[in-house]
Amino acid sequence: MRPHQNLDVWKKAVEFTVEIYQVTGEFPGDEKFGLTSQIRRASVSIAANIAESAGRKSTKDFLRFLSMAQGSASEVETELLIGYRLKYLNKSVFAELIGKLDDIGRMITGLSQHLAKESGI
Repeated sequence: MRPHQNLDVWKKAVEFTVEIYQVTGEFPGDEKFGLTSQIRRASVSIAANIAESAGRKSTKDFLRFLSMAQGSASEVETELLIGYRLKYLNKSVFAELIGKLDDIGRMITGLSQHLAKESGI
């Protein structure tokens, strides 16, 4: 098993990405190469950066990739808000996704703080 597969935050990020794919499948067809593609790529990037970070040998690299995952989470939040304002998402779906994204963000922050404290960074 690879190191990232043991991380709950990675598991949640993968589940979140699957949900993003399902939800954005309902977006208008003319958004296929626009918002749909962008939000999917950004959500994949969250899980991918967590996975890549766990595979790094140095804590400094681990933290850098976790920071990129956090940046991707912020990007997804912005894109979800745009989708909501364009009425591609109803209020309850939007709120549920933002809640899950917030949980992932808190987990990334917690992992980052733990690693920094453990390594004295």
